[in-house]
Amino acid sequence: MPAPLLITADEVNCLIHAYFLDSGFQHSAFAVRMEGRLDQSSHIKKHIPRGELIELLSKALLYSEVEAHWKGDQLSTNCSAPFSLLDPHACSLQPLSSTKNVRESSAAKVNGDTAGKRKATTPSEDARAEKRARKEQDEKDAQLNVDGAPAPKPKLKDAKSDAPQALPEPPTKKLKHKPSVVGARPGAVRFLQAHKTEVFVVAWNPSTKGQLVSGSRDAVVNYWAVPNGPNNDPTAPIQPTLTLSDFSFDSQADLTALNWNHDGSLVAIASYDSILRICTANGDTYFRDSHHKGPIFAAKFSPSGQWIVTASLDSTSCVWDVKQKKIHRQYRNHGDACCLDVEWLDDSTFASCGADKIIQIVSLTATGPLHTLEGHAGEINSIKCNPSRTRLASCADDGTARIWNIENIHSEKALPAPVIFSGHQQCLTSIEWCPVTGPGEHELVATASFDATARLWDTVTGDCIKVFADHTKHVYAVTFSPDGRHLVTGGGDGSLMVYEVKSKEKKWSWYTGEKSGIFEIDWQSWGNTSLIALALERQMVAIVDPGKVPALQSS
Repeated sequence: MPAPLLITADEVNCLIHAYFLDSGFQHSAFAVRMEGRLDQSSHIKKHIPRGELIELLSKALLYSEVEAHWKGDQLSTNCSAPFSLLDPHACSLQPLSSTKNVRESSAAKVNGDTAGKRKATTPSEDARAEKRARKEQDEKDAQLNVDGAPAPKPKLKDAKSDAPQALPEPPTKKLKHKPSVVGARPGAVRFLQAHKTEVFVVAWNPSTKGQLVSGSRDAVVNYWAVPNGPNNDPTAPIQPTLTLSDFSFDSQADLTALNWNHDGSLVAIASYDSILRICTANGDTYFRDSHHKGPIFAAKFSPSGQWIVTASLDSTSCVWDVKQKKIHRQYRNHGDACCLDVEWLDDSTFASCGADKIIQIVSLTATGPLHTLEGHAGEINSIKCNPSRTRLASCADDGTARIWNIENIHSEKALPAPVIFSGHQQCLTSIEWCPVTGPGEHELVATASFDATARLWDTVTGDCIKVFADHTKHVYAVTFSPDGRHLVTGGGDGSLMVYEVKSKEKKWSWYTGEKSGIFEIDWQSWGNTSLIALALERQMVAIVDPGKVPALQSS
C-alpha cells in the first residue's frame, strides 16, 4: 500500500511565504509569517526552490486536465477549451484533425503571456519590491507533461532543459546538466563550494590579490584566498580562509550587499536583518549598528573611506562616521517610500533613490536635499556615478535609464535635463559605466533588464549602440572589465556572456547548469592578474580566469 499523501497547513503557509518573498511582497510575507507563526515552524528554514508553488500548481492543473479528459481507457486530445486554476472547465470538442496534442495545449496554457514582474500581476497596493533581484521563476519552467516529466521546450542558444524537482528534497549540488566550459584552457573556471544556500553577493578586495568575500541567503560570509599563477593546481579544491556564520539568527537575514573601502582594509556587509556590519580584511568585527528598522539594500564607503552610507526599506538612508564608529545622521528624503540605492558623488555628497521615483542629492553639511531629480515613472532600482563623478546614471522599473549632469551639483541653479534611454521592454535591474573612454569618444553605459537583454548606450546622444539578446531569461548582472575592453552579463538562464566593447560581438559564453542563475558579477584586476567572481544560485561561487580563455586575449 503506498504511503498516504500528507499536506499540512504549515507546509502550505511556508510555500505561500516563499512565493511572496520571491515576488518582492515583503509586507504580505511578513503578515503570513506572523499570523502563521512560521518562526516556530520546523519547515521555515528548509530550502524551497524558487517558483516551487507555481510548479506544484501547474502539476495539479495538468493532473486535473488528464482527469477531465480521460475517456474509457484513453486520453481525449480534441478539447480546445483552456484550463484555469479558478474557472470550472467545460470541454469544447473539435475534430481531431484540427487539434494538437493535449500535452502541447497544456504547456501553452501553463506558459501564458505573463512576462513581467510578478508584483505587477498581484493586487497589492503597498507591496514594495526588493532592491536585490530575487530570481523569478519563469512560467516556462512550469511546463510539464501529464506524467510529471518536463515538457519539450524549443531549443535555445546556450540553454539547457530544466529538470523536474521533487518536494521536499534538500538542495543538491549534483546537477543533471553539468557546467559547460568550451573554448577555454583547463582551470579557466573553478568553483568555491562552502555555502549551503544561494550566493547573492561577491566582492574582490581591491588591494589584496585574490582575496574574495561572498555572502549567501543564510547570512553566511566566506572569505577566500583564490590562487592564481602558473604554479597553482587548478584541480585542487579551495576552502574558505574564514567563515562568518553567526551574524544573525533571523529567518530574514539574506545578505544584500558587500562593499570594500578604497584600501581594502574594511568591508561593509548589508543584510535583511536591518543591521549594518563592517569587518576587517581578517574577518574581525570592526563595527555593527542596528539603527535601521528595515532590510538594508545598499552600503557604500565614501571615496576616502571616512563615511559609509546605507539605503533601507525603512524609507531612510543613514551616514556613519567610520573612524568614530557612530552614526552621523539619518535622512528621510523619500517620504514613506523605501530607499533602494545610494551613491557617493564626492566625499561629502551622496545621491539616494527610491520607490517614490525620484533621486535626492544630499550634502552632509546641508539641512535638506541640494537637488531633487524627477522624471522616472517607476521605482528607481540603481544609480551609478561615472569615473570622473560628473554624471549620474539611473535605471528604473519604467524600462528607461537616464544620465544626469551633476558637474554643478553645489550650485543653486537647476540641473540640465537628463539624457533618456528608451528601448527596453521591461524593468531595468542594473546599470554600469564603462571605466575607460578613449580620446574624442563618448562615455558608454550598459543596462540589464528583465526583458532578457542587455544594451550598450552612448551617454551623450542617448543612442542605443547595441542590443545583446543572447540570454533566454532575465538579465540580473552587467559589468565591464577593468580595462573597458569587455562587457559581461549574467542572468536567470545560468549563462555568462562576454562581449567585446569595440566590435560589439560575443567573444565567449559559459553555462553554469540547470536552474542556476547568476546573481552578481565582480571583475577585478591586480597588475597583470585579472579574475571574475560570479554569485550563483546553485550555492557556489564561480571564478573565471580570463587569462585562460583565448578568445578574451585578442585585441
